Amino acid sequence: MDGGGRASWIKYGPVVSLFVVLLAVWFRSPQTAVLDDRLDTVLSSLLRAESKVGLNGVARPKVAIGFGGCVDLIVDGVSLLNKIGLPPTDQPLHHDYIENEVQLAQSFAYFFAPGAAAERFMLNDTLFSELVEASRDLPGNRWAVGGNAPTMAGRMATEGCDILLGGSFSPDFTDVLSQRITVAGNIVDEPDIHLILEYPAGANWGHYTARRANRYIIHSDDHNPYLDSMEDFAEKLIDFNPDLLVVGGLQMMDNFPFQSGEREALLSRLAEILSSSSPQIGVHFEMASFVEESIMEDLLHYVIPHADSLGMNEQELPNLLSLLKGSNIKVLSDPNPRVATVLDQMREVYRILNQRFKDASVESDTDSPKTKPLTRLHVHTLAFQAMIVTRGSQWKNTMSATAKASLTANRHVCGSNDIDPSKARLIMDDSFSVSRQEGSQRIPLQETRPVSCWDEEDYEICVAPVLVCTEVFQTAGGGDNISAAGLVLQI
Repeated sequence: MDGGGRASWIKYGPVVSLFVVLLAVWFRSPQTAVLDDRLDTVLSSLLRAESKVGLNGVARPKVAIGFGGCVDLIVDGVSLLNKIGLPPTDQPLHHDYIENEVQLAQSFAYFFAPGAAAERFMLNDTLFSELVEASRDLPGNRWAVGGNAPTMAGRMATEGCDILLGGSFSPDFTDVLSQRITVAGNIVDEPDIHLILEYPAGANWGHYTARRANRYIIHSDDHNPYLDSMEDFAEKLIDFNPDLLVVGGLQMMDNFPFQSGEREALLSRLAEILSSSSPQIGVHFEMASFVEESIMEDLLHYVIPHADSLGMNEQELPNLLSLLKGSNIKVLSDPNPRVATVLDQMREVYRILNQRFKDASVESDTDSPKTKPLTRLHVHTLAFQAMIVTRGSQWKNTMSATAKASLTANRHVCGSNDIDPSKARLIMDDSFSVSRQEGSQRIPLQETRPVSCWDEEDYEICVAPVLVCTEVFQTAGGGDNISAAGLVLQI
């Protein structure tokens, strides 16, 4: 191109670019335009539902959250496995814990293909250290405050709560926490590191392709399983006088090599703390990835009876239900369940746990530890949020809380408080059945009122679609952020 031609392009280039953009908008397919308008309407309606309730002008809620915490080293999972030269396995298998590279490859493949979240304890300290070292200089890696309790604490502090956080952390760790968070626990020199192997939807590892974005977590944590901040937390709890008590992070005990009776003693002490709290204080237990049947049975004995609120994902719900019905643990369930399936499972968990409460109340004497009925159940999935809340219970604003949980899912995974509809999609069906029973009512998704709520028996159910993030920043910590945000509006 000669000099005159270059000058002409410089002069008229911006005009041509604008013309191309206008042409693209003009020729945008009607279907794309309808989908874009629909997403905009759903988003504005969810934001309106969320904003109906706020913390402005009221005393900041006080929330006590335990236990533990760590530093998350977040990497691209496939890149890490490629870097250490771990080839894809031909035999995807479930392992309760990881002892060597072969088991790591088999376990990762088992959860990677369906895109299911998983967390496993690594008994091999040497292998874990090698993985951490390989991750340190992996391009795109990130360090973040990790652990269920600190993650939920961070979200609730951001939303306007004052927090008492139970955990033993290093000074560097506590320095990055919100000023609204007070720590109860010991000071440690070095925090435990957890490796977060993230992957996007469509990622490939050998002949495996991930159906959805998720993460595979491994740790060799020999600190958090002992709940060593529990006594300091219990002592400070009295003066803190919280409105809500949240328990999470107990999956650190899963498959950990305790001495005989150690874990039961720790959970028994936790049960004492929970049962001695005021009946007016709500107790929320956040489930996680448990694969050891004995710890699930311990949780059903020591922890869940003292919680009136439970939070979990689409993997943890059928896992808990299977155990409640006398079957074995379900290690892997459908990562994209239908609304009707989840609601039926939630109803069963609600019914069974409350029947257990009634039976225990009849059989117990006055000296037995106080237990609670289940009055709130929140399940977070990729496509939607679902809540069951007992009518007349202390939990309020269920519709707004479900909307907030839905919006938080996008905010966290996309890594931005501002939701961009061009980076989101709806994968929930245009209508859903309220149950898998034949003849059940179908509820259409209304863009202007996307949160559907209705009454059944002694409870209300609310379901909200999620604007699923299509440009994933992170999936780790998603459930904790979603659960915490939903709780804030219900305290």
